[in-house]
Amino acid sequence: MESTEALLTYAQSIGCVCRQNEPMRDHITFKVGGPADLFLQPTDPDQCAAILRFCHANAVALCVLGGGSNVIVHDFGIRGAVLSTAGLNDIELLAGCRVRCGAGVKLSRLCAFALEQSLTGLEFAWGIPGTVGGAVFMNAGAYDGCVKQVLESSDHITPEGEAETWPAEKLKLGYRTSVYQKNGCLITGAVFHLSPGSQQTIRDTMDELMDRRRAKQPLEYPSAGSTFKRPEGHFAGALIEQCGLKGARVGGAQVSEKHAGFIINADHATSSDLLMLIEKVQHTVFDQTGVPLECEVRVLK
Repeated sequence: MESTEALLTYAQSIGCVCRQNEPMRDHITFKVGGPADLFLQPTDPDQCAAILRFCHANAVALCVLGGGSNVIVHDFGIRGAVLSTAGLNDIELLAGCRVRCGAGVKLSRLCAFALEQSLTGLEFAWGIPGTVGGAVFMNAGAYDGCVKQVLESSDHITPEGEAETWPAEKLKLGYRTSVYQKNGCLITGAVFHLSPGSQQTIRDTMDELMDRRRAKQPLEYPSAGSTFKRPEGHFAGALIEQCGLKGARVGGAQVSEKHAGFIINADHATSSDLLMLIEKVQHTVFDQTGVPLECEVRVLK
């Protein structure tokens, strides 16, 4: 607690937005989770670097939060500090059909910006919840497209507080994975290399993909999107449905009756409800099919 208080004092001194006992359910798309002792929202990469240097020098644990669309926070919250990238929200057009944006820019805003500029390549991301930072972190993708296909470079801060820019080739982008899941760096921005296109064609593709999402996905309920990674040679939703788990519940958490690959907050679920249901689905599917389901949703501590 003393280290958190020291971090609060320091963060305030450099102009960072700070709040204590912040309800994390307000920042998580699942709408669950207890309070964080300290919630920090830097407004630029320099503040991020300063905070990471302070934390490194003083052995302060820091949890990084993007759009909150692929995470669960425990009901008891987070003891310590959370750094939100929501304040890193600049976006600009560069030469050569390139777009630079902060890690906190929502994917929906990035896609809309590309549409305005008649730039194609990001249509697959229209409707994916979350932010640019999270999309790079997870190599987010849908409908045969993914971040790896359009990412030129990524800006980050090392755990020691040094700013770096890495080309996409160095990020080890794979299916829902990147080097960032292991190196502890904080993503602060990215550059996407797109292509010129017909604005009407881009708009039509975005509308078509959104219609497909609305028809097949339970967008009317809080969720984290697809709960499980796609097992090799299988589809998670089909396996879950095959095992008779469509509609299964634990408390207020439910396997969606619309798409079994989604676990939803159907009725004031707790984090415990969600985690117990995820575990139940994993055990049942493995027992009946022998196929392990790897959870795509991370638990923040």
